[in-house]
Amino acid sequence: MNDEKQRRILTEILSSGYQKIFDENWPMWLGGLLIGIMSIITFAWGRPWGVAGGLRNWGDWFFSVVGVYQYKPVSPLISTNSILTLGLLWGAFGSALLSKQFAIRKAPPLELLKGVVGGTLMGIGAAMAGGCNVGGFFTAVSALSASGIAMMIGLLAGAYLGLRYLYWELEHLPSGIAGSGAVLKEEKGVAWLKIEPYLGAIVFLTAIVCAWIYNKEAYTRVGGLLLCGIAFGFIIQRTRFCFVRGFREPFMTGESEVSRAIAISITISVLGFAALKWSGLRGENVYVSQAFWFGGLVGGVIFGFGMVVAGGCGSGSVWRAGEGHIKLMLAVISFALSTSLFKAWIKSSAGLKSFMGHKVFLPNFLTYKWSLILVVVIMLAYYIITTWNEETEKFIVEL
Repeated sequence: MNDEKQRRILTEILSSGYQKIFDENWPMWLGGLLIGIMSIITFAWGRPWGVAGGLRNWGDWFFSVVGVYQYKPVSPLISTNSILTLGLLWGAFGSALLSKQFAIRKAPPLELLKGVVGGTLMGIGAAMAGGCNVGGFFTAVSALSASGIAMMIGLLAGAYLGLRYLYWELEHLPSGIAGSGAVLKEEKGVAWLKIEPYLGAIVFLTAIVCAWIYNKEAYTRVGGLLLCGIAFGFIIQRTRFCFVRGFREPFMTGESEVSRAIAISITISVLGFAALKWSGLRGENVYVSQAFWFGGLVGGVIFGFGMVVAGGCGSGSVWRAGEGHIKLMLAVISFALSTSLFKAWIKSSAGLKSFMGHKVFLPNFLTYKWSLILVVVIMLAYYIITTWNEETEKFIVEL
C-alpha cells in the first residue's frame, strides 16, 4: 500500500470520526449518563455543579459596579460559581462552532419579551429554591436534600401551568406575532460554515491555555472547574439535553426521552454524591438548601413556569445563548439580574429567609441507605410513568 493511499484512508477515518462527533447529535441517554458522571467528578474536584449561583455572581458584580450594592462581590473570574457557568457557556459556544450550529438567531418582539419575563421569573424562583433546575433540583436531589424533591414537584406544576399559558397565547394572540425568528448565518463574501470549525478549535485551545494560567497563578481549583463547566457545555450541546423538555413534554407531546435521561443522570449522580458524603470526603450539608418546603416548592412552580415561557431552563438558556439565540441571551441577562436582587432581598430579612424553609438532609432522618432507596425509587417511578405516558398519552394537555 503506497503512502498516498495510506494518507487517504487516514483522512477518511478522521473525517468519519469528526462527522459522528459533530455532525450528528448524540443519544439523549448518553447525555444523561455523561452528565451524571461529570456531576460526580465536579463535586469530587471542588464543588457541585450549579448555574444559578454563577448568574447571581454576575448580577451581584453588575449591581456593585453601578453602585446599587455597597459591597464588592467575588470577581466572576475567580468565583467558583461563576466559573462553572462561564465554562458551560464557553463549552456550548465551542461545540456549536465545531458542529457548524452557531448562528445569530433573531426572534419576534413578543418572543424577546418572553425571554425577559421568563428569565426574570426563573431568577426569582431560583432565589427562593436555592438554585435553578441544576442547583435547586438536580444537584440538590443528588446531595440528598429534601428541597430538591420539593422543587421537582414545583417544576412539574410550573411546566404544566406554563404550557397552559402557551396554549392560551396561541388561541388569543394574532397569528405570526410569536413566530420563529430569522437566522443570520451567512454574510456576503464570508463562508462562515467553513470557518466555524476552526474557530471552535481555537475556542477550546484557549480554554486549555486559560486553565493552565489559573494553575500557574495558584488557582488550580478554579481552572479545573472551568474545564468541568466546559465539559458540561460540550456534552449538553451535543446531546441537546434540556430540562425544559423533561418537564414540559410529558404534558405537551408525551415524549419521554429527556425525562428518562434525567432519571438516569440523577440516579448515577446521587450514588456518587452519597459515597463522597458518607466517606467524609465532602461535607454532608453541601448543597442542602434552606428551602424545604416552601422555597423549593413555590420557587419550583415559579421557575418551571418561567422556563417554559422563556423556552430554556437555567442550563438550557445558557447553552442556547452559546449557540447564538438572542431570546435566550436576554433570558440569561434577566435571570442574572433578577436572582441577584431577589436573593439580596431574602437575605436582608431573617424572617423572610426563615419563611423559605429549612435545611433537611435526608440521611439525618432516613439514614443513607433509605435515602438512596427513596431517591432511586422516585427516579425509577419518573422513568416508568413518563414512558407509560408516552404510549398512553394520559397526561397530555389538549389545545
